[in-house]
Amino acid sequence: MRDGPSTLLICCGATAREIVSIVERNGWSHMRVESLPADLHNRPDEIPGAARAKIHAKRRDFDRILVLYSDCGTGGGLQAVLDEEGVEGIGGAHCYEMFAGAAAFDDIVEAEVGSFFLTDYLARHFDRLVYRGLGLDQHPELRDCYFHAYRKLVYLAQRDDPELLARAEAAAERLDLEFEMRRTGFGAYQQFLDGVE
Repeated sequence: MRDGPSTLLICCGATAREIVSIVERNGWSHMRVESLPADLHNRPDEIPGAARAKIHAKRRDFDRILVLYSDCGTGGGLQAVLDEEGVEGIGGAHCYEMFAGAAAFDDIVEAEVGSFFLTDYLARHFDRLVYRGLGLDQHPELRDCYFHAYRKLVYLAQRDDPELLARAEAAAERLDLEFEMRRTGFGAYQQFLDGVE
Protein backbone atom coordinates (compact mmCIF):
# COMPACT_ATOMS: atom_id res chain seq x y z
CA MET A 1 0.00 0.00 0.00
CA ARG A 2 1.40 3.40 -1.02
CA ASP A 3 1.86 6.00 1.73
CA GLY A 4 0.49 9.43 0.87
CA PRO A 5 -1.39 10.54 -2.25
CA SER A 6 -1.66 8.00 -5.07
CA THR A 7 -2.85 10.35 -7.85
CA LEU A 8 -0.85 13.28 -9.18
CA LEU A 9 -2.65 16.13 -10.91
CA ILE A 10 -0.37 18.17 -13.15
CA CYS A 11 -1.78 21.56 -14.06
CA CYS A 12 -0.82 25.04 -15.14
CA GLY A 13 0.24 27.53 -12.48
CA ALA A 14 -2.61 29.73 -13.70
CA THR A 15 -5.21 27.13 -12.65
CA ALA A 16 -3.44 25.57 -9.64
CA ARG A 17 -5.41 27.52 -7.02
CA GLU A 18 -8.69 26.32 -8.51
CA ILE A 19 -7.54 22.69 -8.80
CA VAL A 20 -6.30 22.71 -5.19
CA SER A 21 -9.66 24.19 -4.10
CA ILE A 22 -11.55 21.37 -5.82
CA VAL A 23 -9.35 18.71 -4.23
CA GLU A 24 -9.54 20.23 -0.75
CA ARG A 25 -13.29 20.94 -0.91
CA ASN A 26 -13.95 17.31 -1.80
CA GLY A 27 -11.53 15.89 0.75
CA TRP A 28 -9.60 13.96 -1.88
CA SER A 29 -6.52 13.23 0.23
CA HIS A 30 -5.36 10.67 -2.35
CA MET A 31 -4.71 13.50 -4.85
CA ARG A 32 -1.75 15.84 -4.98
CA VAL A 33 -1.54 18.93 -7.20
CA GLU A 34 1.68 20.11 -8.84
CA SER A 35 1.86 22.84 -11.43
CA LEU A 36 4.03 23.89 -14.32
CA PRO A 37 5.01 27.59 -14.44
CA ALA A 38 2.18 29.83 -15.67
CA ASP A 39 4.61 31.79 -17.83
CA LEU A 40 5.00 28.80 -20.15
CA HIS A 41 2.03 30.36 -21.96
CA ASN A 42 4.53 32.83 -23.37
CA ARG A 43 6.47 29.85 -24.79
CA PRO A 44 3.82 27.21 -25.59
CA ASP A 45 6.31 25.12 -27.56
CA GLU A 46 7.96 24.32 -24.20
CA ILE A 47 4.77 23.02 -22.55
CA PRO A 48 4.96 19.45 -23.95
CA GLY A 49 8.57 19.00 -22.84
CA ALA A 50 7.85 20.42 -19.39
CA ALA A 51 4.88 18.08 -19.00
CA ARG A 52 6.97 15.09 -20.09
CA ALA A 53 9.73 16.01 -17.64
CA LYS A 54 7.22 16.28 -14.78
CA ILE A 55 5.64 12.94 -15.71
CA HIS A 56 9.05 11.25 -15.80
CA ALA A 57 10.12 12.82 -12.50
CA LYS A 58 6.96 11.72 -10.69
CA ARG A 59 5.94 8.43 -12.33
CA ARG A 60 7.45 6.22 -9.61
CA ASP A 61 5.84 8.25 -6.83
CA PHE A 62 2.22 7.90 -7.97
CA ASP A 63 -0.08 5.12 -9.16
CA ARG A 64 -1.85 7.51 -11.52
CA ILE A 65 -0.98 10.79 -13.21
CA LEU A 66 -3.60 13.08 -14.76
CA VAL A 67 -2.79 16.23 -16.72
CA LEU A 68 -5.29 19.06 -16.27
CA TYR A 69 -3.65 21.19 -18.93
CA SER A 70 -5.33 22.03 -22.21
CA ASP A 71 -3.53 22.39 -25.53
CA CYS A 72 -2.76 26.06 -24.82
CA GLY A 73 -1.09 26.74 -28.15
CA THR A 74 1.02 23.59 -28.43
CA GLY A 75 -0.62 22.63 -31.73
CA GLY A 76 -1.33 19.10 -30.52
CA GLY A 77 2.16 18.69 -29.06
CA LEU A 78 0.92 18.21 -25.51
CA GLN A 79 -1.59 15.53 -26.55
CA ALA A 80 1.18 13.71 -28.43
CA VAL A 81 3.25 13.59 -25.24
CA LEU A 82 0.29 12.33 -23.20
CA ASP A 83 -0.38 9.61 -25.77
CA GLU A 84 3.28 8.56 -25.79
CA GLU A 85 3.43 8.50 -21.99
CA GLY A 86 0.06 6.78 -21.55
CA VAL A 87 -1.28 9.60 -19.38
CA GLU A 88 -4.85 10.89 -19.40
CA GLY A 89 -5.46 14.59 -19.96
CA ILE A 90 -8.43 16.91 -19.66
CA GLY A 91 -8.27 18.04 -23.31
CA GLY A 92 -9.72 21.26 -24.61
CA ALA A 93 -8.14 24.23 -26.33
CA HIS A 94 -7.33 26.37 -23.26
CA CYS A 95 -8.44 27.13 -19.71
CA TYR A 96 -11.04 29.68 -20.87
CA GLU A 97 -12.93 26.87 -22.58
CA MET A 98 -12.48 24.62 -19.53
CA PHE A 99 -13.88 27.21 -17.12
CA ALA A 100 -16.74 28.40 -19.33
CA GLY A 101 -17.60 25.05 -20.87
CA ALA A 102 -17.12 24.38 -24.58
CA ALA A 103 -20.64 25.36 -25.67
CA ALA A 104 -20.75 28.54 -23.58
CA PHE A 105 -17.28 29.54 -24.74
CA ASP A 106 -18.30 29.06 -28.37
CA ASP A 107 -21.39 31.20 -27.74
CA ILE A 108 -19.28 34.01 -26.27
CA VAL A 109 -16.86 34.01 -29.19
CA GLU A 110 -19.66 33.75 -31.74
CA ALA A 111 -21.42 36.74 -30.17
CA GLU A 112 -18.17 38.78 -30.13
CA VAL A 113 -15.13 37.32 -31.82
CA GLY A 114 -13.07 40.20 -30.44
CA SER A 115 -13.25 39.01 -26.83
CA PHE A 116 -10.26 39.18 -24.50
CA PHE A 117 -10.60 36.80 -21.54
CA LEU A 118 -9.62 37.03 -17.90
CA THR A 119 -9.86 34.30 -15.27
CA ASP A 120 -9.49 34.88 -11.53
CA TYR A 121 -5.75 34.30 -11.91
CA LEU A 122 -5.40 36.82 -14.73
CA ALA A 123 -7.57 39.37 -12.93
CA ARG A 124 -5.35 38.99 -9.86
CA HIS A 125 -2.14 39.34 -11.88
CA PHE A 126 -3.30 41.62 -14.70
CA ASP A 127 -0.79 44.39 -14.03
CA ARG A 128 2.22 42.06 -13.94
CA LEU A 129 1.26 39.64 -16.70
CA VAL A 130 -0.65 41.80 -19.15
CA TYR A 131 -0.13 45.50 -18.55
CA ARG A 132 3.55 45.47 -17.57
CA GLY A 133 4.15 42.15 -19.31
CA LEU A 134 3.26 43.70 -22.66
CA GLY A 135 5.12 46.91 -21.88
CA LEU A 136 1.98 49.04 -21.75
CA ASP A 137 3.19 50.76 -18.58
CA GLN A 138 6.15 52.17 -20.52
CA HIS A 139 4.51 52.43 -23.94
CA PRO A 140 0.74 52.94 -23.63
CA GLU A 141 0.59 53.58 -27.36
CA LEU A 142 1.10 49.84 -27.85
CA ARG A 143 -2.45 49.29 -26.61
CA ASP A 144 -3.77 49.83 -30.12
CA CYS A 145 -1.22 47.41 -31.57
CA TYR A 146 -2.08 44.62 -29.16
CA PHE A 147 -5.80 45.17 -28.64
CA HIS A 148 -7.08 46.81 -31.83
CA ALA A 149 -9.09 43.70 -32.74
CA TYR A 150 -10.69 43.34 -29.30
CA ARG A 151 -14.03 44.88 -28.39
CA LYS A 152 -14.86 43.24 -25.08
CA LEU A 153 -13.13 41.93 -21.97
CA VAL A 154 -14.94 38.86 -20.65
CA TYR A 155 -14.17 37.99 -17.04
CA LEU A 156 -14.78 34.29 -16.39
CA ALA A 157 -15.18 34.37 -12.61
CA GLN A 158 -14.43 31.21 -10.66
CA ARG A 159 -15.37 32.81 -7.31
CA ASP A 160 -17.66 35.56 -6.06
CA ASP A 161 -14.86 37.92 -5.04
CA PRO A 162 -15.59 41.67 -5.07
CA GLU A 163 -11.88 42.52 -5.17
CA LEU A 164 -11.26 40.39 -8.25
CA LEU A 165 -14.38 41.80 -9.90
CA ALA A 166 -13.09 45.32 -9.30
CA ARG A 167 -9.69 44.35 -10.73
CA ALA A 168 -11.31 42.85 -13.82
CA GLU A 169 -13.45 45.95 -14.35
CA ALA A 170 -10.37 48.16 -13.95
CA ALA A 171 -8.51 46.01 -16.49
CA ALA A 172 -11.31 46.50 -19.02
CA GLU A 173 -11.23 50.23 -18.42
CA ARG A 174 -7.44 50.40 -18.84
CA LEU A 175 -7.69 48.52 -22.12
CA ASP A 176 -10.69 50.58 -23.21
CA LEU A 177 -12.85 47.47 -23.69
CA GLU A 178 -16.48 46.76 -22.93
CA PHE A 179 -16.80 44.64 -19.77
CA GLU A 180 -18.75 41.43 -19.25
CA MET A 181 -18.60 39.00 -16.35
CA ARG A 182 -19.69 35.37 -16.43
CA ARG A 183 -19.69 33.24 -13.30
CA THR A 184 -18.28 29.87 -14.30
CA GLY A 185 -17.20 28.23 -11.07
CA PHE A 186 -14.63 25.52 -11.74
CA GLY A 187 -16.36 24.31 -14.91
CA ALA A 188 -14.89 21.29 -16.67
CA TYR A 189 -12.12 20.93 -14.09
CA GLN A 190 -14.69 19.96 -11.45
CA GLN A 191 -16.56 17.72 -13.90
CA PHE A 192 -13.38 15.97 -15.01
CA LEU A 193 -12.21 15.29 -11.45
CA ASP A 194 -15.68 14.13 -10.39
CA GLY A 195 -15.47 11.58 -13.21
CA VAL A 196 -12.06 10.19 -12.23
CA GLU A 197 -12.26 10.47 -8.45
